[in-house]
Amino acid sequence: MASVISVNISEKKGEQKHPVPEIRLKLRHGIVGDAHAGDWHRQISLLAEESVDTMRANCPIPLDSGVFAENINTRGIDLKSLSVGTHLRVGETEVEVTQIGKECHSDCAIKRAVGKCVMPTEGIFAVVVKEGTVRARDEIEVLA
Repeated sequence: MASVISVNISEKKGEQKHPVPEIRLKLRHGIVGDAHAGDWHRQISLLAEESVDTMRANCPIPLDSGVFAENINTRGIDLKSLSVGTHLRVGETEVEVTQIGKECHSDCAIKRAVGKCVMPTEGIFAVVVKEGTVRARDEIEVLA
């Protein structure tokens, strides 16, 4: 069973995201209270905990949830194998995958420390299709 490991936000752009008890997803907006919310194609970022675990094995610094600027850490789902247009049920919400990976906006602290960042190749982005709340331990289901 695929599930949510952590939900993370940052109140200001340029700050590392930090875990919160829950996030509220809003149509045409993304995550209420997150600096990257807005009516655009990258409202929410997801990253597999398995990808973070791979980085942890060779990293001299702690890699807490949100360190790669991801909003949702997952376990048990191969995010990078999903196609654009795939719908996911995440807890009581539904999101649509809009982008796989992204160009790194500059040498981030993680990339400088360990020479690699997984978000550009293994992170995915989505928009809100159905509003609601997401918490750690919520189930994730691929819908279509």
